[in-house]
Amino acid sequence: MTAVREAKASAPDQTPREGPGAATVPHPPRVVTGRIVRTRSGSVSLRVQSRTVAATAALLAALLLVAGITLTTGDFDLSVGEVVQALTGNGSGIADFVVNTLRMPRLVTALCVGAALAVSGAILQSITGNPLGSPDIIGFTNGSAVGALVVIVLLHGSMTEIALGALVGGLATALAVHLLMIGRGIQGFRLVVVGIGVSALLLAVNSYLITRATFQEALEAQSWLIGSLGNRLWIHAQAIGIAVAVLLPLAFFLSRRLSMVEMGDTTAMALGVDVPRTRTLLLVISVALAAFATAVTGPIWFVALAAPQVARKITGSSGPALLPSALMGAVMLALSDLAVQRLFAPALLPVGTATGCVGGLYLIWLLVTESRKSRA
Repeated sequence: MTAVREAKASAPDQTPREGPGAATVPHPPRVVTGRIVRTRSGSVSLRVQSRTVAATAALLAALLLVAGITLTTGDFDLSVGEVVQALTGNGSGIADFVVNTLRMPRLVTALCVGAALAVSGAILQSITGNPLGSPDIIGFTNGSAVGALVVIVLLHGSMTEIALGALVGGLATALAVHLLMIGRGIQGFRLVVVGIGVSALLLAVNSYLITRATFQEALEAQSWLIGSLGNRLWIHAQAIGIAVAVLLPLAFFLSRRLSMVEMGDTTAMALGVDVPRTRTLLLVISVALAAFATAVTGPIWFVALAAPQVARKITGSSGPALLPSALMGAVMLALSDLAVQRLFAPALLPVGTATGCVGGLYLIWLLVTESRKSRA
């Protein structure tokens, strides 16, 4: 029975997709590789690919290296032993303050936000079948920004209220996109086009709100819109940590269904997947991850766009590769934050400027690459 299911999963899908030329180009067959690991009862099985395991281990090692450098270097250098003592509650007063009050909350926030954005982008790219499918491009990030600016400019709220406004704005944007697509289904090409239109509209709303602000409010709004990990405390780390602890396991649990949906609606339904329900549930998880991340740090661009694609390339995975994507996003954001802290000190450069710079170059490369593929 397992062999039959795997044979079905590896069969090419002739289901037409939207977009130029998509109706005449079938999906290539997926090659089933790797070792199958099963429980004794055989009720649970897992395909393990050696390249994916090696890449995941390398990303974990890179994450630990970046975390170690972040915690031990800076204006006040510490040894690894001093950091460990501070983390276990046995450090000196100054080491405890530097590690547990200044560096560790910022690092935990960076890792969780990076993982959340990357998984959000991986889900959207898989659902849409489009490398441009990410919360940055589709408009969910701009929706969160509108919610935050409304609180800053019109309601004069606190930081907690700003975060709540960003969360509500992101979810409201997702609802608006969904309503615009009622009766048409959540299809990839259409979702990206509608999302880009909504994103442009929300960007105009952001600009209007800033023109309505006082000078001080405009400065505060602009600072938030850049995206920063500065002055992040344990309350921020705990908020995004809880969101990640709840939402990432749900996304990982649904990753197998997501892989089947990538094969096309016909194949996925033949394998017993409720495609519309699966797409909707995964879309809600993706939006929630992006909204929580944006609520904590402000908009941090292009991590959700680039991290999943880089993770797929290094793992050679034909599926969404959610776990490697999460690790890649965490490493990318933590490394970017480390770079802006160490390379541009004593200037307080927001991490959003670094990800925006690198991500913009990546987006240009991606568009040129996709254009060459379409011409070929």
